[in-house]
Amino acid sequence: MKDTAYVARDVETLYAAAKARLDAGDYKMAAGLFDEVERQHPYSEWARRAQLMSAFTYYAQGDYNESIGAATRFLQIHPGNKDAPYAYYLIAMSYYEQISDIQRDQRTTRLALAALTEVTRRYPDSEYAADARLKIDLVNDHLAGKEMEIGRYYQRSGKWLAAQIRFQNVIETYQTTSHAPEALYRLTETSLALGVPMEAKRYAAVLGANYPGSEWYERAYALIGDKAPELLASN
Repeated sequence: MKDTAYVARDVETLYAAAKARLDAGDYKMAAGLFDEVERQHPYSEWARRAQLMSAFTYYAQGDYNESIGAATRFLQIHPGNKDAPYAYYLIAMSYYEQISDIQRDQRTTRLALAALTEVTRRYPDSEYAADARLKIDLVNDHLAGKEMEIGRYYQRSGKWLAAQIRFQNVIETYQTTSHAPEALYRLTETSLALGVPMEAKRYAAVLGANYPGSEWYERAYALIGDKAPELLASN
């Protein structure tokens, strides 16, 4: 890269040049200069700083895979460093920023969840853990949305049992997300379609107990009244 590798400079000058580029918003050049600090002066204290700054700079410019690589290298060389929590957080955020919509494969979403969980496990009292917990809730909601999308697809295709498995997974794994009320309603629907009305009544009862004022409970109550009115009469 121009202005980086081909000029040997003392470490403080090189680091200062990288920081100046970062402050000016020239992330690509800054990342190259921080990497050059590490290359030219690998055993210095500046190299340690530059590694982490490189990871941040790659993150800032949206080059998330490079950020993950730089932060991972930092942790491999300095696992007990005071800045290790931030390195783990950068890795988690780099995965988080790559989360795609629910129509796509959710491998990156699961990697984000694992990395965010690792931050909270290792450093539960840190400022990074507090933000990670908030993002874990959002990631779980996203994954639950994917399960719901697949379940509704199976339902439209008349694959009632396959749909139930997806909706049950939402209830068992993502019960605190915004998708739980609809999942219970869909389980009511699919149970009626499978010819097990008592199961439908049970799911509707759980829905009513946990979300009594929701649209989904009203719909479940009306559905049972339409498809299996005898269940309501037996109350």
